[in-house]
Amino acid sequence: MAEIVSVLNGLVWSKALIFLCLAVGLYFSIRTRFMQLRGIPEMVRLMFGGRASEAGVSSFQALAMSLSGRVGTGNIAGVATAITFGGPGAIFWMWMMAFLGASTSFVECTLAQVYKEVDDRGQYRGGPAFYIEKAMGQRWYAWIFAVATIIAMGLLLPGVQANSIAAGVNNAWGVAPSVSAAVIVVALGFIIFGGVKRIARFAEIVVPFMALAYILVAVVIVLLNIEQVPAMVGLILGSAFGLEAGFGAVLGLAVEWGVKRGVYSNEAGQGSGPHAAAAAEVKHPAQQGYVQAFSVYIDTLFVCSATAFMVLVTGRYNVQAPGGGFLVERLPGMETGPGYTQAAVESVMPGFGASFVALALMFFAFTTIVAYYYIAETNVAYINRRVHRPWLSLVLKAAMLVSVTYGAVRSAGVAWDLGDLGVGLMAWLNIVAILILQKPALLCLRDYEAQKRAGVEPVFDPGKLGIRNADWWSAPRGAPATVRNASGQPLPPQAERGT
Repeated sequence: MAEIVSVLNGLVWSKALIFLCLAVGLYFSIRTRFMQLRGIPEMVRLMFGGRASEAGVSSFQALAMSLSGRVGTGNIAGVATAITFGGPGAIFWMWMMAFLGASTSFVECTLAQVYKEVDDRGQYRGGPAFYIEKAMGQRWYAWIFAVATIIAMGLLLPGVQANSIAAGVNNAWGVAPSVSAAVIVVALGFIIFGGVKRIARFAEIVVPFMALAYILVAVVIVLLNIEQVPAMVGLILGSAFGLEAGFGAVLGLAVEWGVKRGVYSNEAGQGSGPHAAAAAEVKHPAQQGYVQAFSVYIDTLFVCSATAFMVLVTGRYNVQAPGGGFLVERLPGMETGPGYTQAAVESVMPGFGASFVALALMFFAFTTIVAYYYIAETNVAYINRRVHRPWLSLVLKAAMLVSVTYGAVRSAGVAWDLGDLGVGLMAWLNIVAILILQKPALLCLRDYEAQKRAGVEPVFDPGKLGIRNADWWSAPRGAPATVRNASGQPLPPQAERGT
């Protein structure tokens, strides 16, 4: 099975997908006039604005839900694998993927808000499957994405997170992976049977705390090794462009692994972020576009950089040579993963590092598994608009608990290959879709900026912009919910609309 997964992963993550991720990010940066730079003040302002409603969560809760999916094992173990196989230069390409990917995230998350719906329980739902069907009119494509996402988020990706938790806990305290798997399953079951609101509240509390604590420890370690910082920065930049003689052999791999791990970590273009974005209560779709673009920065420029700086400034890493052996081997015998960061922190804070990283990884990875469930459940809800099989949600819950158990006790290599396969499948399907459907998102950006320049609080009127099938936004403000889902069923009363 491991060989089959590896072959499939190599096909999905070909150089074509690497190029596509970078090219699409550059394209949307140009089309949005680099909103990821111009819009930073607005991103920060909107991040703490908005309010929750019976149907949706606040902008901050949506950001936290999105970050709980973005900030995970990719920020610790993923950075380690990027350095191992791509050298220190891979970090630069992770940064580049975050900068360009922020504009991609704006487009996909704005589309999710434009075409969101209210489900049978009165809660907002949206994502690529919804905007593919409504804006593109290709239901078969939307179904392919929905099924691929359920498989990726419900079966392929949770195992990576569980595996890293088990590895980190085993390194720190010697706990057997089977015990870690049992604890994760019990905790996950409690959360996923509690619904979207419980997910939002859980993420809102845990995500900011864990990210700030992790970054603070990284800052302390860098300050304690401040004399090494200039050499570290030079190593990253030199390796990224083949200027470091020792890492010239992995120049192409630096780009490949930087982009690959960048997308895995910040998920820009993958199509996962739009699900949380659609759940937000906002007055204009572009608002969530701004907020979710900033979440890409938080994930990669802050949290991933924290890991990279700790590992590189302390010199606790290995770099594999393309033909076998090592270009750098400073942690003999250690498997790539959370052990790099644990060794880095332990070298500066003996007796604290391994345990701290294990705890951080538990929070990071567990909240990511919870976010994966929400995304998979949203796509089950999309399918149930047509087939009406409530038991599908129970099957998803059971499958996800099995996936977590399997991932925790399997080798890291198999777990990562399965995860990469899931990310790649979603990225191919979603990037093609948003390239075709970009116009409504770009119209929203221009409309939002025009209203801001006019000194008014932006509100969204899809009819004025010529955007069709934005059913929720098109209904009269405050009117009873006469909007119907795709199967023709009337939807329950919903919150005040943003028009």
